[in-house]
Amino acid sequence: MTPLECDMAPAASRQSWPLPRCGLLVLALALATTAAVGSAQLSSESYYDASCPAALLTIRTAVSTAVLLEPRMGASLLRLHFHDCFVQGCDASVLLDDTASFTGEKGAGPNAGSLRGFDVIDNIKMLLELLCPQTVSCADILAVAARDSVAQLGGPSWAVPLGRRDATTASASLANSDLPGPTSSLNGLLNAFSNKGLSSTDMVALSGAHTVGRAQCKNCRARIYNDTDIDASFAASLRASCPAQAGAGDGALEPLDGSTPDAFDNAYFGNLLSQRGLLHSDQALFGGGGGGATDGLVSAYASNAGQWGADFAAAMVKMGSISPLTGTDGEIRVNCRRVN
Repeated sequence: MTPLECDMAPAASRQSWPLPRCGLLVLALALATTAAVGSAQLSSESYYDASCPAALLTIRTAVSTAVLLEPRMGASLLRLHFHDCFVQGCDASVLLDDTASFTGEKGAGPNAGSLRGFDVIDNIKMLLELLCPQTVSCADILAVAARDSVAQLGGPSWAVPLGRRDATTASASLANSDLPGPTSSLNGLLNAFSNKGLSSTDMVALSGAHTVGRAQCKNCRARIYNDTDIDASFAASLRASCPAQAGAGDGALEPLDGSTPDAFDNAYFGNLLSQRGLLHSDQALFGGGGGGATDGLVSAYASNAGQWGADFAAAMVKMGSISPLTGTDGEIRVNCRRVN
């Protein structure tokens, strides 16, 4: 898809996305230019047009297939990009496997046992290496796969600035310190995002990605048994599959948005208004302290899917432009799991 191509959301999702996607694409393209200037000069979405013309089509086809086979995979690929960008920038460090002399980020607390989608990225990289050897970076694959996952689930689309290169290092310690967790307070979330150059609007908009995906029982246990700002019937329904005792049912999965778990819509924000946020960090956005700093934005997004879609697309462009490696920095990995 070229930056200015426009289409309507699939028929099944038009109630959630009443505006043509072209409006979001134009907005995101303008923001992409601004973000690129301030962050190591990423290029436009046409970056691979000459060197690997089929790159974006290859990624989109592989992502569409994976998400059709398992809708949850869309949320997983989106999360991979987020967990990559928040740790030393959008450089595919999150994809590196541990070796005898190297400890990567996959085993860090926020990632261990929950990050997934690596096989989908491996498959995309294999295809691209056959088409255009050592041309398309793993970091760019993550950024484009995140966008295509959202679109496949019925959400907005945006132009993805390209030209990232891949890191030759990773940091488990930064993964443990920089990624916000499921028990984060509102102030903790605001600080974590601010540290990456993202505003409170960006933070709330990006949190709406929890309209899809699942969370493990161990990450919502404290909320459903201890928090008071939770709908009683909602908490009771969750307790049926998530025992109070630590170690019992830790890996049981609960939908982050129980109303439309596999549709990229604004129902997540409506859930927060009804105190039905699954994670403590979700409900913290509405009525969760901090002087209600984000209450108004949550209410606005709950009633206006188009506003959230535009803000989400813009925030994704900003997040995807956090400290990329460009030019001669880093490398283009042949295998996303290890340095060349």
